[in-house]
Amino acid sequence: MLSLLWSLIIGGIIGWLAGLITGRNVPGGVIGNIVAGFIGAWLGSLIFGNRGPEVADFSIVPALIGAIILVFLLSLIMRGMRKTT
Repeated sequence: MLSLLWSLIIGGIIGWLAGLITGRNVPGGVIGNIVAGFIGAWLGSLIFGNRGPEVADFSIVPALIGAIILVFLLSLIMRGMRKTT
């Protein structure tokens, strides 16, 4: 149970940092940050592998880079959807 809580916290921090670095908000607030952290970790590990320091089964550097890519792509999609409606 504690490892799940730790993973949620680290995922949220990774998503939050990705939003700060890109200067864009993640839709969904805290839950959106957690989801962005988890999907970013998955995406980053696919692209870069599991390199660097690990915390709560997250390879921090690839997870952060993957989350930055995800947040940037989501912001482009959301901006495009706002212009069409």
